[in-house]
Amino acid sequence: MATTSYNDNKWTWGGRFESNSVSDAQQLLCLMFPATEISSFGLGNPDRTEEATLEALANLGGAQKIPLLIVQVLHEYLDRYTADDGTPLFSGGSHFLSRDPDSPPTQAQLELDVVESFAASVTLMLATISFARSLQRSVKREEHLSSLRQLEERAGRRLTAAMVGLLRSFTINTFEETSRMGQALLRSVNQAGLPERRVVHDLRHELRDVIAGLRDEIQIGSGQSKGGDLDSPNLLFECGWSWGVIRDAERVPFFDLSQQRDGVASDEPYLYFTMVALDAIADLFTERTRRASLLDEDQQRLARALQIRWDLTQEYWAVLADFGPAQWPLEDIPWRATDEIESDYLSVLVAGVAMRNLVEVRADDLDLSRMGTLLSELANRGRITRRPTEDDQALQKLHDPGFQLPLVVSGEAIGPHLIWPVQDYAAVLLKRSARLATMLKDTDLYSDVLTLMNSLWDHLDLRRMKDGNTKTLWDQPSLAYSTLTRTYDQPSWQMTVRVVESLVLAAGLVANEPLRSDTLYNLTRDMISEAEHLLDQEFLIGADNAGPSMRRTIQSVNANLQRAKTILSKRPASAHALVSSVLLELDTLAAAREDSTWAR
Repeated sequence: MATTSYNDNKWTWGGRFESNSVSDAQQLLCLMFPATEISSFGLGNPDRTEEATLEALANLGGAQKIPLLIVQVLHEYLDRYTADDGTPLFSGGSHFLSRDPDSPPTQAQLELDVVESFAASVTLMLATISFARSLQRSVKREEHLSSLRQLEERAGRRLTAAMVGLLRSFTINTFEETSRMGQALLRSVNQAGLPERRVVHDLRHELRDVIAGLRDEIQIGSGQSKGGDLDSPNLLFECGWSWGVIRDAERVPFFDLSQQRDGVASDEPYLYFTMVALDAIADLFTERTRRASLLDEDQQRLARALQIRWDLTQEYWAVLADFGPAQWPLEDIPWRATDEIESDYLSVLVAGVAMRNLVEVRADDLDLSRMGTLLSELANRGRITRRPTEDDQALQKLHDPGFQLPLVVSGEAIGPHLIWPVQDYAAVLLKRSARLATMLKDTDLYSDVLTLMNSLWDHLDLRRMKDGNTKTLWDQPSLAYSTLTRTYDQPSWQMTVRVVESLVLAAGLVANEPLRSDTLYNLTRDMISEAEHLLDQEFLIGADNAGPSMRRTIQSVNANLQRAKTILSKRPASAHALVSSVLLELDTLAAAREDSTWAR
């Protein structure tokens, strides 16, 4: 990433798409996200930067230069996406594509704000504030301190604007059960083939807390006007984030009203942008954010409003994912949205929400096993762990050109129909698998998910670019699929940042204590009991009064036995290995003594 981005003493923006606020944020997050999430990757204290990190970033300079260069680049990003009047800009730019290749997007369309830019800025600005504060403790020169204070202030302003944008992009879409959307929703959730009237009643009952929350708790931003409509017993609904600021969305009162741009997005949630928003909002509530007090008073107020939406949206999609007495609707692959678009990619997105809910309800091994089976099936269907057939449509729909999201504009069109391309199916599947692995306590299930993760990584490793400065970045799908002929000479920061997010989760897995096998724990405990008894027998017959060699052996045996007892509860396999060596040593002593007795 460093080699690709920094050449001839200047930062190079852009990749697969020309420079835009989304891709440029993703490019920076490939560096900033692991640097703030993994201590050994930290860059905020030059005197403690790991040698391996310095070696990887050698193209950016030495330990003292790297953080100052990053400060400069972050300022440059903020300059690029701040208007002359100080308004933060979150436009999709070159990431907006036209459905008609002969009619490119208009300039007005390229300047439209998009939810993925709000979301990426939330994560990036939190990382920036954390980095700037950490570096201030190590910098002495006033000019550098001034630049860092200014960076923190500018990042905080953009963070606030991004949170406001997310509040104004939230939507509640209501519709009759007999409408096209209503019928599409009922087809998805009615896996048992029950009468529609009963399904509507049962679904609204399951969603009663969500309905109450949407009606009573949404006080600022968009979504307020729809909350009161939910009391009708014949109405169905969906909630989440549209692709941009909703047309006529109310402005948030305690943020500069002049900087809240008008929206044009349709008043309907998109699963993709909903999941992107949920992931970003979750960063506002992490232990790091709370512990470092990264949010000011206004941002905490915005965060509380976003958390209400986060909780209600999570619960809504989780209810849909496993609704009913039969198989989960989520298991009926592919997921079908209310606009009747269906895709395996949507199934991966809904699985991410359902997974979070499994944590909240303390799901049992059966539910977690079903989720693992679902992810394995999605890997098969995506032709990641199974070979593709001739002219396999999964390759085009999921990998290249990938999932194409049609963006619906409310009101008068200002150009051709837009699409938002997404090509990160394999990386998102790895991210969901890593998330599932963090939830597991059963060693067999854990092993199965790790096997899936290894298969997904092998696939992604094949897709790394091979030539030039972009070597080892993503994404070159044709290297994994011979029937795909298109090649790219620029990296996809969308794909690369998803892989980085997955690897950060995987690093967390490695940092945790290994899972404990109850069977091995009980066996090792019994072995320790036997070893202690045998060691006591050695002391009883005078081993502690024996010669120097025997005393050293007994001391070593005793030390290993005590170590095994210490680590038994967390690492029974390691304890088993230690106590096995102890028993072997004790048996050797006993055998030697028996041979000596027989010889006499």
